Amino acid sequence: MKELLDQIVRELVDEPKEVSVTEVEMESTVVYELRVGDGDVGKVIGRHGRTATALRTIVSAITAKEGGKRAVMEIIEDR
Repeated sequence: MKELLDQIVRELVDEPKEVSVTEVEMESTVVYELRVGDGDVGKVIGRHGRTATALRTIVSAITAKEGGKRAVMEIIEDR
């Protein structure tokens, strides 16, 4: 899942080398923390949040089908 998310986001942004996805496992949830370069956060979020919502839907659907832990995606903004 981490590799898929990384690959999709790299295609969306201007600076693909600055994309990083970190997998954080908790008791019943897996959190995928997504970091992108300056100016690329808007491209990942998309107009009215549609792109981010679509990415979250993909992450949730794939992990639900696998039957494992619940998964969520968080976009981390480094200031």
